[in-house]
Amino acid sequence: MHVDLEPPQMVGATPAGMRQIFVVKGGTVEGPKIKGELLPGGGDWALMRPDGAVQLDVRATIKADDGALIYGYYSGLIVSTMAIFGRIMGGEDVPLDEYYFYISPMFQTAAPQYEWLNRVVALGRGKVIPNAVEYRVWAVG
Repeated sequence: MHVDLEPPQMVGATPAGMRQIFVVKGGTVEGPKIKGELLPGGGDWALMRPDGAVQLDVRATIKADDGALIYGYYSGLIVSTMAIFGRIMGGEDVPLDEYYFYISPMFQTAAPQYEWLNRVVALGRGKVIPNAVEYRVWAVG
């Protein structure tokens, strides 16, 4: 999965931590059982917690190549040092072994051909790239 993002909306320091909102511009999804695009308008209501971890709160819509709509949502964490976050935000391609970025997506759809997604637990590994994120996602089981 590749997700193109708008520049962050910097809400700022809230009682819970530093809040940023990343709006989805679009993207692509491709795997052995599904291929499609991410529709604009989803987003990540990311929170940099006082302990330095970034807590993700993501919602998005996938439009499969056959026109079916699939709602995806997930939480996750990005954990790294401030120096590495600075390199990532500066556009550097930081190797995955230098930071922790995992997600736990869930899905909902009414499309019969994708009903299996309603009953699957998935895990994903993320990578931050300039103005985007990329994921490899696996169904567990």
